[in-house]
Amino acid sequence: MARTVLKFGGTSVADLERISHVADIVAHRASKGEKLAVIVSAMSGETNKLVGLAKGAAGDALVGDEFDDEYDVVVASGEQVTSGLLALSLRKRGLDARSWLGWQMRMKTREGHGAARIDGFDEDSGLGAAIDTGQIAVIAGFQGVTEEGRVSTLGRGGSDTTAVAVAAALGSVPCDIYTDVDGVYTTDPRIVPQARRLERVSYEEMLEMASLGAKVLQTRSVELAMNHQVPLRVLSSFSGPEADNPGTWICNEDEIVEKQVVNGVTYSRDEAKVTLYGMEDKPGTSANLFALLAREGVNVDMIVQANARGEDRANMVFTCTSSDSEKAQRVLEANSDAVSFDKMDVARDVAKVSVVGVGMKSHTGVAETMFDALASKNINIDVISTSEIKISVLIDADYTELAVRALHTAFDLDAT
Repeated sequence: MARTVLKFGGTSVADLERISHVADIVAHRASKGEKLAVIVSAMSGETNKLVGLAKGAAGDALVGDEFDDEYDVVVASGEQVTSGLLALSLRKRGLDARSWLGWQMRMKTREGHGAARIDGFDEDSGLGAAIDTGQIAVIAGFQGVTEEGRVSTLGRGGSDTTAVAVAAALGSVPCDIYTDVDGVYTTDPRIVPQARRLERVSYEEMLEMASLGAKVLQTRSVELAMNHQVPLRVLSSFSGPEADNPGTWICNEDEIVEKQVVNGVTYSRDEAKVTLYGMEDKPGTSANLFALLAREGVNVDMIVQANARGEDRANMVFTCTSSDSEKAQRVLEANSDAVSFDKMDVARDVAKVSVVGVGMKSHTGVAETMFDALASKNINIDVISTSEIKISVLIDADYTELAVRALHTAFDLDAT
């Protein structure tokens, strides 16, 4: 039987009862002859607790490089505990199981403590050979090891990335992401009860949906799966081990027979709009502005520039997360000599709503349908951003749910 990677998130392993349920699922999969690598997150809430402990111990020193590697040692311990507990639970069922930490399977990363990037695996770690003998490898997600032999962590959602990286290293084998939802939906079912579970979503669509606010998968994991052609599936860990649990496959676009024009509606409330009035309108001004923000780690999304009333002046609008907006404001005020402007305005009562679908590539009228739907609900649009398969708009945050429901209906996504 072929190798398979399973991944269980924090809510799936939240306590011993949930870990026992996960062990039942893994045991059932193993009984069918699957050769399994199982990646686990820390128990729900544990990483936040560990981050708090690290910050409390280090204080202000944590902002410097001196404590970064020790911070990773602390926060990576949550996954170590979970992997050991699941291995014990599997052994209790008579299965051959062993925990693997990032340094033991030699998942090499660059420095970047707290948000390290994966470089690859040492082929002689013995992980693949152990799995092929029938041993269940229970792998601590989120963690790796640097060239200097220090523990590193991959950032929030890093266990998804670990799972896909392991699947790629084992030969681009299927990777099942078990979570607290039973698949990828057309939108948030808490806002639109008529939302439908999608059977298949393309890598490109999932990448856009993840980056635009959908919390099902971490963006880096989808990108990694697309680059290495790892078949990815999202399914529920709350179903019984033998229950029909089809989930949602994330795959190549050409594997989807009938493509919807729009496959999903996403939203993000963690948005801020920064407007700079009266900037100098000359070559190099925008480059200086965004280079300054990039050096300070401000991730910019939508960008709009328009002529100002004054001669040789322009107004610049960009969006970023609410937390980054505070940093952006401080940086721009402190560097007014490098980037001059007459006035800055920061609005944090905004939300981004997007429609996503590979069918946009070959269909016209998507923007018209979207804007008509919003206009019919008297929702004003602040900023517009587009790509080949998505359209995003920035609106007043108070209208977020109304906009999502209106767009879901307008694009015939409501379940019948």
